[in-house]
This record gives sequence, C-alpha cells and structure tokens, in this order.
Amino acid sequence: MLFTCTRTLRAASKFGSLIRYESTLVIAEHNNENLLPITCNTLTAAKKIGGDVTVLVAGTKCDTVAQKVCKAKGISKILLADSDAFKGFTAESLTPLILKLHNELKFTHILSGASAFGKALLPRIAAKLDVSPISDIIDIKTPDTFVRTIYAGNAIQTLKSKDNVKVISVRSTSFEPLPLEGGETKHESLPTGDYTSNQVQYIKQELSKSDRPELTSAKVVISGGRGMKSGENFKLLYTLADKLNAAVGASRAAVDAGFVPNDLQVGQTGKIVAPNLYIAVGISGAIQHLAGMKDSKTIVAINKDPEAPIFQVADFGLVADLFKAVPELTEKL
Repeated sequence: MLFTCTRTLRAASKFGSLIRYESTLVIAEHNNENLLPITCNTLTAAKKIGGDVTVLVAGTKCDTVAQKVCKAKGISKILLADSDAFKGFTAESLTPLILKLHNELKFTHILSGASAFGKALLPRIAAKLDVSPISDIIDIKTPDTFVRTIYAGNAIQTLKSKDNVKVISVRSTSFEPLPLEGGETKHESLPTGDYTSNQVQYIKQELSKSDRPELTSAKVVISGGRGMKSGENFKLLYTLADKLNAAVGASRAAVDAGFVPNDLQVGQTGKIVAPNLYIAVGISGAIQHLAGMKDSKTIVAINKDPEAPIFQVADFGLVADLFKAVPELTEKL
C-alpha cells in the first residue's frame, strides 16, 4: 500500500513567528507489483495542496512499487514498510501504521483515492483521530476548503474543515494522473513493527481476469442496463467492446438482476468512470447511475424509449432497439 505526505509552510503571524507546517499524507493503492492508476491521481491532488510530498509504500515484498514511485516528479521522500502483516491490505493492519506515522510527523491532511480500499480505511482512521472524514472531493480550493458532489451528483458542495487533520478521499476522475517520470527520489525502509491484527485474518482473494481494459481506467466504456434482458445478451456488448478495445460496465439494475457480477457496476454505489467515450446501452439513466459516468467526455445512449433520462446527458442519442442497433454497429466497425 502507498502513502503520501505534503508539507507547506503557512504564513507567519504579524510578529514573524512560525504558525505551522502543513503536511498531507496520501494513502494510495498497489498490488505489490504495480502502482494502481488511482494513486497517481491522488498524488496530483496532494501536490495541489502544496509543499513537499512524501510517499509511503506499505505491503508485502513491494520493493518494486517503491522503485516505480521514485520516478514521480516532485516527491521529496518515499518510505517503504514491508511486512507480512499487510497481506490483503486490510484496514485493520494498516490503520496502526498510519496512526503511528501521524503521531510522529503530525500530518494536517490524510488522503486516499475514493476506491473500495479508501472507503474502508479512511473512516477507521478518522474515527481514531476523532475527526470528520471528507469524502469524494473533486477539487481543492485551499488547504482547508474542498469541493465535492452531493445528492448523487445533483449538487456541488464547497466545505471548509476546521479539524486539525483533514481525512479525505479523492475522486480520481477529477484529477489528472501524476506521471511516473522525471523523478529521482530514493526510498528508505521503515523499521519493522508488529501490525498484525487479531480482528481479521487475510485468507485469499479471487480476482476476475479479463483481456479488456480495467473499468475505471479504460478510455472507452460500454455499459448495459435492464434493457439487455439477460446476462446471455451481454455477449453483444462484449463483441462490440472487443472491436473498440473497451471495458464493459453495467447499471445497478443489471447487476441486481444477476445479468453480470457486481464488479462491473457503474454508479453511485459502484465504480466512478470518466472515459473519453461512454456508450450506455439499454440504460434508462437513473441519477444513481449518472453519478458514476456523467463526467465522461462523450456520452452515447442507445435506448428504444425516447423519454429515457439518459438522453438528457447524452451527447449523441439513438432511439432504437438495441438488439438491432448494437449488431449493426459492431458489423460496421
């Protein structure tokens, strides 16, 4: 797992005395071999807060991840915590490490990507620090003022936090990724400690494998909804996706109906995506789904109902039977 720290000197008082250093700890993700894309977006948010950036890579045999982070420009320090206790990257094992670092370095900000990992870890850290977490920010105005969406993305909220430490999750689609190039920072290893939790034990994880791009980082996404009628009919989207080198997603209605597994769900309670092209097939456009994809650069909707809400956000709309339109589109490609 990966963490970031940012230090910025606040303005001195009128008497010239030092008020405080600002420091941001960004908790990011990796799989012990590669840095996950959401980490690079979170690093950009950390740099926008200002000051030095320190990255902590915590995991099991994750030295290669730390070496890759060394290439990121503008990182002043990289810390490596390597232990079997971090297998599975459980919140119960990582929280003591983060709290220990906070007690030593007195961070003013703790950041993570707004992923399943971040959503599991940050509330636990905030509770331990007795502060209010700030979720899913889309912009940073000042070190204590942030912008986020509320009401399933139907309203934008600007909030100012008075907590001494701000615990924040970052929506990756709202920040450009920080390139892993141009940097020459060396990493240093932290002393090992006992972070094994007696609350949980990591057994194993089963990951679905696909030759298609990962949903949250794909440049093209094709999603199906209730209008697909069955999981068997999703083969139409898979064939089209292969032509476009696209990822395949789904609405919650399709997931709840058992058409596809829930790791394909796009929306407020699923994954947030913002590809260059988003094709919604047989999706009516409930606000919960729109919250997960309306930041896409170009939105194409295919639906036989001309009154479907999805057409209100679509750049291009096709009122047609998807079982005729999708095969025709695939054939022409």
